[in-house]
Amino acid sequence: MRKAALAIAAITVVVAVAGTVPIASASTAKPAATSKSLVFSVQFSPFFALHFHPNPDPSTTFGPGDEITFHDQLFSDHQHAGDEGGSCVIIDGSQALANCTQVIRLQQGTITAQFLNAPAPRKQLAVTGGTGIYRDAGGEGTLVEFGNGTGRLTLHLLDPRT
Repeated sequence: MRKAALAIAAITVVVAVAGTVPIASASTAKPAATSKSLVFSVQFSPFFALHFHPNPDPSTTFGPGDEITFHDQLFSDHQHAGDEGGSCVIIDGSQALANCTQVIRLQQGTITAQFLNAPAPRKQLAVTGGTGIYRDAGGEGTLVEFGNGTGRLTLHLLDPRT
């Protein structure tokens, strides 16, 4: 009886070890992504809205489906660094809340982003991709409006290849 108990215990240990070895060797840690921050001064384009909704909210003059377009200039160290263009579709006229997409055009490629545009001054962006050296970009950003036609765009890009 004692030999049977020892044999069962030995088999249990072997099965437990054999079961964990493939799992341990199969789980390889992914290296952490590196990040890069880009900061730009923004010169906003004049406000331009397309009004499509037949009954806009009187307090905002916007209705669902109305659209805002923009083409802003970006500067780094007082030098022109690129531009950004995009559009925002109003989803709630009472708040002038809009779903926005944009393309940031820089010398070495483009960066795409999306954000929910609520009233100023701060917007949180999701970086969704890009081209050129930014082709695998992801990450997030912040756009801050200063109220005088200028602002700051800060992007924190993650590079999944490293």
